Amino acid sequence: MIEQTIQTKLHQHLSPQHLDVVNESFMHNVAPGAESHFKVIVVSEHFEGLRLLARHRMVNQALADELANHIHALAIHTYTPTEWSEQQKVPHSPMCLGGKK
Repeated sequence: MIEQTIQTKLHQHLSPQHLDVVNESFMHNVAPGAESHFKVIVVSEHFEGLRLLARHRMVNQALADELANHIHALAIHTYTPTEWSEQQKVPHSPMCLGGKK
């Protein structure tokens, strides 16, 4: 349910050419079936000319309610269409250490 909401809101706000929403909750110490840890890969023309922080703010604004109430962790990877066509590699998320190193 949260995953679908993330997809819908990012499509509405950013009109992405490419969007992946990955539920990474299984990598963390959460209840089975929980949806609280996500990674998003967003490719949008709206990011043209913007620095990374501004791009992340756009994603955070689109998902403000979910971040305040449902999402514990969100890894954000943003690209312009040109950047994506040149790269198409997204860093892997590390396994959760449960707050311990």
